[in-house]
Amino acid sequence: MSVVIVGGHECMERQYRNICKNFGCKSKIFCKYKADMQDRVGKPDLLILFTHTVSHKAVRCAVSGVPKSTNIVWSHSSSRSALYNILNTNIRN
Repeated sequence: MSVVIVGGHECMERQYRNICKNFGCKSKIFCKYKADMQDRVGKPDLLILFTHTVSHKAVRCAVSGVPKSTNIVWSHSSSRSALYNILNTNIRN
């Protein structure tokens, strides 16, 4: 399963990646908006938006680039436990 995380804290990027790896997921993490982000998001199975720490422009770019079959989860919190809970409810091990 592939997961794309948009937002969050840069210092937590490695922890986000490790949590996704523990769930058996491939992950792409965009803590900041990047010009080519829409092309790099691809077709993930799960798109996680940490809305408190991301710009509106990055959210629009990420949401517009994914297919309709992608599950999109919005979370105000960008903590490790929030990511763990999102993955736990959306991924079937």
